[in-house]
Amino acid sequence: MDALYSILIDYGPWGMFVSALLSGTVLPFSSEAVLVGLLAVGVNPWTLLLAASAGNVLGGVTCYYVGRCTTPERIQKIFGIKPKNMERARRLVERWGVWIGFFCWIAVLGDAILVTLGIMRSNAPLTLTTMAIGKTVRYLVILLSALGIGNLILS
Repeated sequence: MDALYSILIDYGPWGMFVSALLSGTVLPFSSEAVLVGLLAVGVNPWTLLLAASAGNVLGGVTCYYVGRCTTPERIQKIFGIKPKNMERARRLVERWGVWIGFFCWIAVLGDAILVTLGIMRSNAPLTLTTMAIGKTVRYLVILLSALGIGNLILS
């Protein structure tokens, strides 16, 4: 896996986009290592924020549409999402509606939230909006943590 991270870092912002895309799906992948690696080699943080957000949102859209196109039972079987995570996500969606999309960046549960939003046929444009805001804010917090707020503003 370290080799894959190195390859993605070598591709700069495109590597960030691909790693965030993979991370945004149900695949077990972490884009944070690529983000920090690219920051370390001097890639512009605003470019990284754009690439990471776009890739992660696109990955999230795939989760949403997978849910929209199949049944909860098939999702659990195909992707190995545990029934307790699907049930927890279903309860959250029932309670908060499409607004729970802000929290789809949470590991494991976030994928289940997006799939559940798809299964429950939530409003697609609003889901995309809440998901995009949540995922972008998450990457912004990671960037601010990695660089410090002053370095980001001065870039």
